[in-house]
Amino acid sequence: MTPDQAGLLIREGEGLSVEFKERYTPRIDEDLVAFANTKGGTLLLGVRDDGAVAGERLTGELKARLNSLARNCNPPIAAEASQAGAVVAVEVPEGAEKPYACASGYFRRLNGTTQKMRHDELRLMFAENEPIPFEERTVRGFTFEDVSKAKVRTFAREAGIRLGRTSVADFLRSLNVANEARVKNAGILFFAANVRAHIRQSQTTLVAFKGTERLIVYDRRDVQDDLLVQFNEAIAFLRKHLNVRSEIRGVDRHDIYEIPLEALREAVVNALMHRDYGIAGTQIGVEVYDDRVEIANPGGLPNGLTLAKFGSMSIRRNEIVADLFSRLNKVERLGSGIRKMRNAMSSAGLPPPEFDPDGFFTVTFRRSPDFALKRTVKVGEKVGEKVGEKPTPNQEKILALIRRDPSISAKDMSGKIGISSRKIEANLANLKAKSLLRRIGPDKGGRWEAAGPDVASEKSPG
Repeated sequence: MTPDQAGLLIREGEGLSVEFKERYTPRIDEDLVAFANTKGGTLLLGVRDDGAVAGERLTGELKARLNSLARNCNPPIAAEASQAGAVVAVEVPEGAEKPYACASGYFRRLNGTTQKMRHDELRLMFAENEPIPFEERTVRGFTFEDVSKAKVRTFAREAGIRLGRTSVADFLRSLNVANEARVKNAGILFFAANVRAHIRQSQTTLVAFKGTERLIVYDRRDVQDDLLVQFNEAIAFLRKHLNVRSEIRGVDRHDIYEIPLEALREAVVNALMHRDYGIAGTQIGVEVYDDRVEIANPGGLPNGLTLAKFGSMSIRRNEIVADLFSRLNKVERLGSGIRKMRNAMSSAGLPPPEFDPDGFFTVTFRRSPDFALKRTVKVGEKVGEKVGEKPTPNQEKILALIRRDPSISAKDMSGKIGISSRKIEANLANLKAKSLLRRIGPDKGGRWEAAGPDVASEKSPG
């Protein structure tokens, strides 16, 4: 590993395939085993937990100790140590003879932590026994040229990663979404300029129905883009169609949704992380009814995992996808999503979420009876104030582009939407007047910040 490659891993921080250790200890055999049991990874010696470089030298004695630890694992692990600038990089490939164990037991990586596995977790992790998971496969004809640099910049900005002069290819390899020659499906799902051209089932369908049955469609959107855009658009759609009330606490206004947004966010990101992307012709569904919200993803529970154990252990169908979402701070690293959903609903005085794993995995949230389903709840001051109308179709497109790339120019928006720059500027002014958009920083070098549609519009039941 080169010093530049090690520096990029340090800037990105710990994750599914990266672990920092300030100094060598015999217990790092747990990390070696965890990497071999998961997707492989790199252990950086001489780096503190906060990313500060303490320094480490690969002496002959240290190299001998590392080799001894790797050989004493069962089966032995083919770890390779090298000096990478001021730190020592220990690279561990994904094992071909899983499961691997050290003297302390069996371990695995769960995003940015090494965790000891219980017997039932060990059995479940390897129950499906798929040689190459969908997220690690590649698509014929997809090259690094098909990657969107704007999406790479957006991801790095939201994840707090400084790119510097790092190439797109090196950045994707450092995130474990590409090898030397090809981009993995996980990388396509996040960074392809045209995701649907290569993975057609990458779609989230958002539907609002009138009533409690799937009869009268009130609003519909098919989001056919990368997973971050699908997440953001799903949350904006839910905020648009749920009732909300406002409370003034001190000098600040707090919007309180009839279903806690925290629970909905967890459900959406769980659907994106856990869906089976290998099932063609399917999509994630987010459906709003008068009495409930349903969020469904294809694939059901992993083989061997029952509802009785669901929520008590973290078994992830797409480890790399989950790691990327955790880097974006959309999900906690220790896998507490189900518990957070239940706690949020309980704190709001609502029934717990209902889970149905039959074929599609569906979570159902019951809407609050305290909100009149046929009553408009206004957002604004405490007494209520209508501050704008719903955005037009072109304005919805502008907001979607800005959520994807907050630094996008009016000229670029004009080319993507197909209207003149003058009309783009007029729509931007209108969106700012509706409090749906604001400019942060100067015209040159600044960025846009798009609010959810609910911030400025009256709330009507979905």
